[in-house]
Amino acid sequence: MSSMQRLLGAAAVTAMSAAVASAEPAIIFDLGGKFDKSFNEAAYTGAERWAEETGGSYREIELTSEAQREQALRRMAESGANPVVTAGFAYQSVMDQVSPEYPDTDFVVIDTVVDQPNVRSYIFSEHEGSYLVGMLAAMASESGTVGFVGGMDVPLIRKFACGYVQGVKAVNPDATVIQNMTGTTPAAWNDQTRGAELTRSQASQGADVVFHAAGGTGIGVLQAAADEGILGIGVDSNQNYLHPGSVLTSMVKRVDNAVYDAFVDGTDGDDQFETGLMVLGLEEEGVGYAVDEHNQDLITDEMRASVEQARQQIISGEIEVHDYSTDDNCSTS
Repeated sequence: MSSMQRLLGAAAVTAMSAAVASAEPAIIFDLGGKFDKSFNEAAYTGAERWAEETGGSYREIELTSEAQREQALRRMAESGANPVVTAGFAYQSVMDQVSPEYPDTDFVVIDTVVDQPNVRSYIFSEHEGSYLVGMLAAMASESGTVGFVGGMDVPLIRKFACGYVQGVKAVNPDATVIQNMTGTTPAAWNDQTRGAELTRSQASQGADVVFHAAGGTGIGVLQAAADEGILGIGVDSNQNYLHPGSVLTSMVKRVDNAVYDAFVDGTDGDDQFETGLMVLGLEEEGVGYAVDEHNQDLITDEMRASVEQARQQIISGEIEVHDYSTDDNCSTS
């Protein structure tokens, strides 16, 4: 081999290595957009944290209709993005269909499980975090009646509701929990008007604390709670800042950590991207409740001590919170 051939060979290897190293991660958001102040925004926050810390760039797509899911996933895979992260359980079927067609691409799906060799699935123990905010709701309630507003009526949201009810009942077995779902279609995630209507209805029935797990619809829930002079509870992202003094707490779900970790693991140069199921609960700090300058006056030291004790008991197994996703019999509701 001549020196020129060796030089060209080395250049080709260098170019190939650079191409591999320059592969950008990507994220496809769920309906509602990356600035929904809830689930999608948590995912966006994780991607932005990765970009700020590494100086890297990533690709993104915001959907405007259900029909775009498969197209968006294929577009990212064919463009060479790696890993490709999808935010939301509604990607389950398209991920299961599309990922085998791109075996060299690493995929990540959040909030559901896809059993494919090149897919990492993140699910969260929402029932554990919801139990804690249910305790806080019961302790803050003066009427003994609290509310829950869900988004789309699916098992995942029932999982939030069931955990919440258990936490409420642990503090006050005689409490009343009013539950409403916004709808049965994806439009239920982005209907602030309906969220506000349901909240006002619950307030008229005596609810003085309302927890939402409703995506963008929850913005209407929190606004109506503030307008009615009752307390709201946010979800996914820390939403305490939206109405300081009127948001009791937020059940934070660390979707940002899932996206951040996936981006880090998928771009660190290690060929072995870990796939399979990853469960993030209280022990992994995947869920929790938020206390900051916007709500610290609403949560007393006694309330926080009680919730922290319960948190440790859940982690140790002393308290077992029923998981609706494994058994849909939520007897305390």
